[in-house]
Amino acid sequence: MKKKYLSIVMVVLIAAMALAGCSSGNGSEEPVEVADRVFTLEELAEFDGTDGTDAYVAVDGVVYDVTDSDMWDAGGHNGYQAGQDLSEEIKEVSPHGVAVLERIPVVGTLEE
Repeated sequence: MKKKYLSIVMVVLIAAMALAGCSSGNGSEEPVEVADRVFTLEELAEFDGTDGTDAYVAVDGVVYDVTDSDMWDAGGHNGYQAGQDLSEEIKEVSPHGVAVLERIPVVGTLEE
Protein backbone atom coordinates (compact mmCIF):
# COMPACT_ATOMS: atom_id res chain seq x y z
CA MET A 1 0.00 0.00 0.00
CA LYS A 2 2.81 2.37 0.91
CA LYS A 3 4.56 1.73 -2.44
CA LYS A 4 1.36 2.41 -4.35
CA TYR A 5 0.84 5.67 -2.46
CA LEU A 6 4.41 6.80 -3.18
CA SER A 7 3.99 5.94 -6.85
CA ILE A 8 0.84 8.03 -7.08
CA VAL A 9 2.52 10.96 -5.31
CA MET A 10 5.50 10.75 -7.69
CA VAL A 11 3.25 10.72 -10.76
CA VAL A 12 1.33 13.75 -9.47
CA LEU A 13 4.56 15.62 -8.71
CA ILE A 14 6.03 14.87 -12.13
CA ALA A 15 2.82 15.96 -13.83
CA ALA A 16 2.72 19.18 -11.80
CA MET A 17 6.35 19.96 -12.66
CA ALA A 18 5.70 19.31 -16.35
CA LEU A 19 2.66 21.59 -16.35
CA ALA A 20 4.55 24.31 -14.48
CA GLY A 21 7.25 24.19 -17.14
CA CYS A 22 4.64 24.83 -19.83
CA SER A 23 3.03 27.83 -18.16
CA SER A 24 3.87 31.41 -19.07
CA GLY A 25 4.51 32.35 -15.46
CA ASN A 26 7.75 30.43 -15.06
CA GLY A 27 10.04 33.42 -15.24
CA SER A 28 11.45 32.61 -18.67
CA GLU A 29 8.98 34.58 -20.72
CA GLU A 30 10.11 35.89 -24.06
CA PRO A 31 10.62 39.65 -24.41
CA VAL A 32 7.60 41.75 -25.29
CA GLU A 33 7.25 41.91 -29.04
CA VAL A 34 7.30 45.48 -30.26
CA ALA A 35 4.80 46.36 -32.97
CA ASP A 36 6.21 47.27 -36.39
CA ARG A 37 4.93 50.85 -36.45
CA VAL A 38 7.56 53.57 -36.09
CA PHE A 39 6.36 56.96 -34.85
CA THR A 40 7.97 60.36 -35.20
CA LEU A 41 7.37 62.86 -32.38
CA GLU A 42 4.95 64.66 -34.69
CA GLU A 43 2.97 61.48 -35.35
CA LEU A 44 2.97 60.57 -31.67
CA ALA A 45 1.50 64.01 -30.87
CA GLU A 46 -1.62 63.04 -32.87
CA PHE A 47 -2.38 60.39 -30.22
CA ASP A 48 -3.00 62.66 -27.25
CA GLY A 49 -6.30 61.10 -26.16
CA THR A 50 -8.36 64.23 -26.74
CA ASP A 51 -11.46 64.44 -28.93
CA GLY A 52 -11.82 60.65 -28.95
CA THR A 53 -8.34 59.89 -30.29
CA ASP A 54 -6.26 57.06 -28.89
CA ALA A 55 -3.72 57.96 -26.21
CA TYR A 56 -0.10 56.88 -26.75
CA VAL A 57 3.01 57.69 -24.75
CA ALA A 58 6.63 56.88 -25.48
CA VAL A 59 9.15 55.72 -22.89
CA ASP A 60 12.72 54.83 -23.82
CA GLY A 61 11.84 54.54 -27.50
CA VAL A 62 8.82 52.25 -27.00
CA VAL A 63 5.31 53.57 -27.71
CA TYR A 64 2.58 52.37 -25.34
CA ASP A 65 -1.21 52.55 -25.79
CA VAL A 66 -2.71 54.02 -22.60
CA THR A 67 -6.12 54.60 -24.20
CA ASP A 68 -7.93 51.97 -22.11
CA SER A 69 -6.12 52.70 -18.86
CA ASP A 70 -8.36 54.05 -16.12
CA MET A 71 -5.42 56.18 -15.00
CA TRP A 72 -5.34 58.16 -18.29
CA ASP A 73 -8.62 60.10 -18.48
CA ALA A 74 -8.95 61.71 -21.93
CA GLY A 75 -5.22 61.22 -22.40
CA GLY A 76 -4.29 63.00 -19.18
CA HIS A 77 -2.56 61.56 -16.12
CA ASN A 78 -1.29 63.53 -13.11
CA GLY A 79 -0.82 66.70 -15.14
CA TYR A 80 0.79 65.01 -18.14
CA GLN A 81 -0.84 64.59 -21.54
CA ALA A 82 -0.46 61.60 -23.84
CA GLY A 83 1.04 62.11 -27.28
CA GLN A 84 4.52 62.76 -25.93
CA ASP A 85 7.79 61.12 -25.02
CA LEU A 86 7.44 60.88 -21.25
CA SER A 87 10.65 58.93 -20.60
CA GLU A 88 12.12 61.35 -18.09
CA GLU A 89 8.81 62.01 -16.35
CA ILE A 90 8.06 58.32 -15.84
CA LYS A 91 11.59 57.38 -14.84
CA GLU A 92 12.43 60.41 -12.69
CA VAL A 93 9.13 61.87 -11.41
CA SER A 94 6.59 59.06 -11.36
CA PRO A 95 6.31 57.12 -8.09
CA HIS A 96 5.73 53.85 -9.96
CA GLY A 97 8.51 54.24 -12.52
CA VAL A 98 8.63 51.95 -15.54
CA ALA A 99 7.28 48.89 -13.70
CA VAL A 100 3.68 49.74 -14.58
CA LEU A 101 4.50 49.68 -18.30
CA GLU A 102 4.62 45.88 -18.30
CA ARG A 103 0.81 45.93 -18.24
CA ILE A 104 0.40 48.44 -21.09
CA PRO A 105 0.08 47.31 -24.74
CA VAL A 106 3.00 48.21 -27.03
CA VAL A 107 2.02 49.74 -30.37
CA GLY A 108 5.39 50.63 -31.85
CA THR A 109 8.66 52.46 -31.43
CA LEU A 110 9.68 56.09 -31.43
CA GLU A 111 12.00 57.20 -34.18
CA GLU A 112 15.37 58.36 -32.84
